[in-house]
Formats: sequence, C-alpha cells, structure tokens
Amino acid sequence: MPFVNKHIKFNVAIIALLVSVMSCKNEPKAEEPKEEIAIKEEVEVHEFGFNLNDYIVVRDTIKKGDSFGQILERNKIGYPKIYNIVEKAKDSFDIRRLQVGKPYTLLCSKDSLQEPKCFIYQPNKVDYVVINFQDSIHAYTSKKDIKYVEREASGVIKSGSSISQLLDDMGLSQVLVNMMADDIYAWTIDFNRLIAGDKFKVIYEDKYIDDSIYAGVHKIKAAYFEHKKEPIYAFEFETDSVKGIVDYFTEDAKNLRRAFLKAPVKFGRLSSRYNLRRRIAYYGNKVRPHRGTDFAAAVGTPIMATANGTVTKSSYTRGNGKYVKIRHNATYSTQYLHMKNRNVKVGQFVKQGDIIGWVGMTGNTAGPHVCYRFWKNGKQVDPFKQKLPEAEPISDSLKKEYLEFIVPVKMQLDQIKFLEDEMEVNLEQNELLDNQIIKDTVDLISK
Repeated sequence: MPFVNKHIKFNVAIIALLVSVMSCKNEPKAEEPKEEIAIKEEVEVHEFGFNLNDYIVVRDTIKKGDSFGQILERNKIGYPKIYNIVEKAKDSFDIRRLQVGKPYTLLCSKDSLQEPKCFIYQPNKVDYVVINFQDSIHAYTSKKDIKYVEREASGVIKSGSSISQLLDDMGLSQVLVNMMADDIYAWTIDFNRLIAGDKFKVIYEDKYIDDSIYAGVHKIKAAYFEHKKEPIYAFEFETDSVKGIVDYFTEDAKNLRRAFLKAPVKFGRLSSRYNLRRRIAYYGNKVRPHRGTDFAAAVGTPIMATANGTVTKSSYTRGNGKYVKIRHNATYSTQYLHMKNRNVKVGQFVKQGDIIGWVGMTGNTAGPHVCYRFWKNGKQVDPFKQKLPEAEPISDSLKKEYLEFIVPVKMQLDQIKFLEDEMEVNLEQNELLDNQIIKDTVDLISK
C-alpha cells in the first residue's frame, strides 16, 4: 500500500498555483461554448441470458408458505395456465423445492398488463433455474459466469496485534486467516500463539459472479509463513483428479496435512474423553466404559469427516441415533454419533473436512454433541493417544511434475514484498521527491 507524504501534497499545490497564475497572464479569451444536445443511449442490461430492458423486472424472495402457484397467481397468472406450466416443467425442475429466503425474479411484459413471461429461481449465488412460458413452456438450469482474479497479500505481525486485526486493517477478508489456519498450517503452526515479527505472503484467488458481484476468497494457491524465524512454504497441488484430492506441500514435496483432523467439529468443546473406567452416578456409579470422545456443540453445527475415506454406514439405532461410519483404509475407521441429520450415503467417498452431517441429540444423549469413535485394526481406541500417520505423500510419478510446477510459483512468492519493507522504500523515495520539488519550486519563484 503506497505511502503518501503530506509534504508532497503541499509542494505540488504550490507548483500548481504558480503555473496557474503565470498561464492566466497570456491565456486567450475563451470562446463561448456552443450548446449541444446530448442523446442518452439506453444501456443494455443482461442477466440470466435475457436482455432485462425488454421486460419489467420484479425481484423478490420466497416467503414462508409461498408456493410456485401462489407466486404466479399473485402476479396475474390463472390456475389453468399455472397447472400447464407445472406439468410441462416438472421433468426439469421440481417446483416443490423452493426454499424460504431464496431470491426469484419475474420477467413481465412491458405493457399495461405486465403479465409474467418467465420465472427465475436462484438456489444459490451461482446456479439458477429458468421456467420460461412466454412462447412454448420449457425449464432448464444454468450457472452465472464466474471469474477468478488472482491477488497477492503480505503482512508482518506487530506487538500487541493479531493476524486477524492485521488483515482487517489492510481491508482483506478474514477467510484468508481461516484458510491458512485450518486448511494449510493447522498441523504446523498454532495461530493462537503467533508472535511479533511473524510474517506471511499469500497468492490467492477472489471469486466474482457476472464480473461484478464479489463472492469471497475462492482458494489460496501458495503461501509463505515465517513463524519464530522458521519459514514454511505451502503450494496447492492436485494429487487425484478423479477424487478431486488437493493438498498443500512444502518446497521439498512434504505434505503439510496429517491423515486425521484433531476434531470432527470446528467450534466444539471436548466434553468427555475416551475412558474405559468411567463411572456414572445416573447408573449407580457403575463402571460404564466410554469408547468415544465427545465434542459438545450447538445443534446444527457441521460435522466433518476427519480423514479421506468411504462411507460404510449411514443409519440409525436407538443408542447411537443417526450416525455415520467411515472406513479410511485397512487400519483406520471412524464413527460419528447422535446427528441431527446425515449428509452422506453408503458407498460415497468423502474427503477430509467434508460435511457428513450436523450435530444433534438423537439416540441416547443428554445434550447436543457428537460422539467421535475411532477404530484401529478393528479395535476402538483413544484417538488422542495414537501416533497418527501423515497424509499420503506425493507419488513418485507426480513428484517430478510437482517440483517443476512450483518453480514459477515460488519465484512469484519470493518477489512479493512485505508491506512493512515496501513502506520503508516508499518513504525513502518520497523524501527524495519531496526535496526535488522544494528545489524546483524555489528555482521557479526566483525567476
């Protein structure tokens, strides 16, 4: 961020004033301006594949109790036509899937009737459903144009500050902190214990919809973090295009990720550990082994798969409630109990961090939590007492490709200046410029 010296502003103003005074002496008398008639041209506005200038556009959101038929009836479409539209569109889109709070758009005729010609529903910011009934009735789904813009950022942690505060001061998204802390450096750097002098650089992509609507940070392509004088590079690289597995690796191709997350919820409290000798007062202080690790969290908190694997069970029992079990390899399996709802099916491959369900209170439980169970060689064990393996390294066949891939990216990272260093350079340059402006101003006045 360039630093502007206040003295430069003052000196530039002096020069501008002198030039203005001198030029006014010899300036010829300006001719009277001729009156011109401005013709305002209509600017075309395109969205959803339509020229919106051709319609009266009505925008709204789905309200509680709304149905597709009620929305059209409110906008002057009769039920016989509504029935015909629903019947012909049902193979492409189920109109019962309209969700409360989601936006919709009606394109209406530009006449006194203002009759709806097209209904457009947006289940999210990118996807949309078009039900077009102005000529023949047809429905289809499509996506808005998405553009990814590469950006760079850097910073140095100050004494008494935090990386979150630093990014906030720089006008950058806090998502960058979350990505670095949770996705890249979760196993190597504790972001709650950063110190003054720690520094970072990132190359990331911002996401835009229809070129103008900012949709947040898309991903981090590469990062450099210097913690306690120890530099750690991280480069994004896809290791399995079929399963879509993307990891971050160091400059010498070591995986920064561990095979398992520390917990299946981001915002949860460890409420009960694995304990084979646990006694419960409710059961007369009898020993009732607890072979899981409980994480208390609010109902609806997302539950994540702690490692890559295949879902072997997605079911319900009286004690477990709604639960999911995942087989990670021949050695390890995990299970997640008491869900409010499940988000995966048997046979589905899930990646580490994927949402497999949400915290609930189903089954035998006294409060909202997820009971996390961990198997090693078919036996339930305490996950916190296991020496868990690192994530899979890059295969030998991909390692050469990876090392060649990161050469230009590392060069780009290394060329990014830390904000603090850049400001010092700008200060020196501005001081030289300031001195030159003062000299030129004095010379001009003396003449």
